[in-house]
This record gives sequence, structure tokens and C-alpha cells, in this order.
Amino acid sequence: MPSREKPLPVCRYQIRPDRRNLDICCGMEGTRHTDSLRGGVYMVIAMAIIGVIDNYVGRIAETVSLWQFHAMRSTVSLPILLALPFMGFGALRMTRPGAVALRSVLIASSMMLYFAALAFMPIAHALAGLFTSPIFILLITAFGLRRRLGPWRILAVALGFAGILCVLQPNPDTFKPWMLMPVAAGFLYALTGITTRELCAGESTLVLLIASWIALGLMGAAGLAVLEVIAVDPPPGRDGFLTRPWVADFAPVLPLLALQVVGSITGVFLLTRGYQIGETSYIAVFEYSVMIFGPAWAWVMFGQALGLVQIGGLVLIAAAGAIIAVRSR
Repeated sequence: MPSREKPLPVCRYQIRPDRRNLDICCGMEGTRHTDSLRGGVYMVIAMAIIGVIDNYVGRIAETVSLWQFHAMRSTVSLPILLALPFMGFGALRMTRPGAVALRSVLIASSMMLYFAALAFMPIAHALAGLFTSPIFILLITAFGLRRRLGPWRILAVALGFAGILCVLQPNPDTFKPWMLMPVAAGFLYALTGITTRELCAGESTLVLLIASWIALGLMGAAGLAVLEVIAVDPPPGRDGFLTRPWVADFAPVLPLLALQVVGSITGVFLLTRGYQIGETSYIAVFEYSVMIFGPAWAWVMFGQALGLVQIGGLVLIAAAGAIIAVRSR
């Protein structure tokens, strides 16, 4: 009896085909385009969630410390993340523990600096510093790894640097060292990206995610231990975010801590899912939508308005990241 199965598509490609050519000739281009669009939607939703919840870090900073915040958030989040493999979301197999540990320390340090900055400056400033990471990646690639940059990527570096100046508007008379925290976070985030690509390419997304949360929790616990030993008298309010020891009465910010746990897990899951099903260079552009959601929510809820120059700076940084993402195809 003849088979009723459809024959496989016959691919006609050149001697050195790329992924896109194979998809077109096999009739899969439409499917990949649909997946990328769906991945872009996941990314926008993730950035909308993160843009909202990160605005409340300043409120959390009025009651607990940076260290307690991360220790508690990781303690609650890790059991949920560790349950994901049993629900069919990834596997917990690690091939290079040393590389995973290095990446975890880098990204945890980056996030510590970013969240610390959120207590002392508007979210637009913190995001502008964090999203300098693509620029740092290019600079490290060019000067550290000795790889050539094309004119488009050089243009992206120039646009991104101009955008940083527009958003941060540095003034020597009012400069304070903590203003550099988000830029340092962007630099460490760039090192995280390079480490992920060069050393952790074979690791599962879930392993990298869980390892980074463990590192954040351990850093939080270590910070609390140090503060208990040195017994610093912290200033009140947000100024004590970095030096405040463990606070037993954290009930006033418990709803915000719960919002952070649920929102961050949901946002990171959607972000990861978007990168899994879509083309990386396409999805990465949508990540910059957080520069719209974060400042917009800050304006609506807390009255943090931006000037035209700062808005223009955010646009320049997003344009630089988009150019880098597109030229990476």
C-alpha cells in the first residue's frame, strides 16, 4: 500500500548555504518569521513587567537593604526555578562549572550595581547605564579580542556614547561616585554576554538562570554577614540601602518584595522564551522597549519627568543597540 505521508521538501541551495537560505528553500521562512514575531511579543511583555517592578526598588530601599532584598528574593525564587525541570522547562545539566560560576559572579555583580543605582537615581538613568553593555561588548571585542569593527558598529558606539551623555548630563560640580554604578553595571553585563558566548555556549538557559540567582542570593547573604560584623549605623531612608543590616520588620515592603519575585520570574521566563523561539538579532531589538516602559511608569506613578534631551538620549542608546543587534546577523 503506498504511503500517505507528505514527501519532505527538497532543498536547493548553494555549496555554502546559510541558515536563512536553507529556511527559504525548505519552505520554513514563514514559520521562522512567525516565531520571531511571537518571540518579539514575549520580549515586549517581559520588558513591560520589568519596567514596572524595577520602579519600586526605590520604595523597597526605604525599609530593607540591597543585601537583604537579594537574599530574600533568591530564597523565595530558587525553589520555583528548581521546580521548572520537573515541569518540562529545561534540564539541570552543567558541562563547565567553572565557566558557569564565572558568568554567575559577573551577572550578579552587574545586577547588584543596577539595583543599587535604582535607589539613588531615576530608572531612566539606571537603564541608560545598564544598556551601555552592547557598546562595551564592541569595545572589548575590538581592543581585547582584537576583532575588526565595521563602520556601522563604530557609528553605534558613537551614538550610544552621545546618548549616555544626554541622559546622565554629567556635571563636575554635582558629580558623585554612585552616578557611575549603572555604567559599571553595563560593563559587567557586557562581560557576562561575552562569557556566555565564549565559555557557556553549551549550557542550558535554565542552568545559567538558576546559577545567577544563587550567586545573587549568596552575595546578599555575604553582605548581610559583613554588615553584622562591622555594625554600621546606617542613615535613614534610601540613603541606608547599601549599609543597612538585616531588618526583622519588613512587613511594610512585603507586597513589593512579592511583586519583585513574581514579576522577575515571569519577566525572565518570557525573555528567555523569546530568545529561544526567535532570531536573536531580531529579538534583541525589542529588549530596548524597557526604556519606554520604565520611564513611562515612573512618570505616571511617581512624577519622574524627563527632558527632551534625556528622551533623545534614550532614543540614541536604543538606536545604537538596534544597530549592533541588526549588524550581528
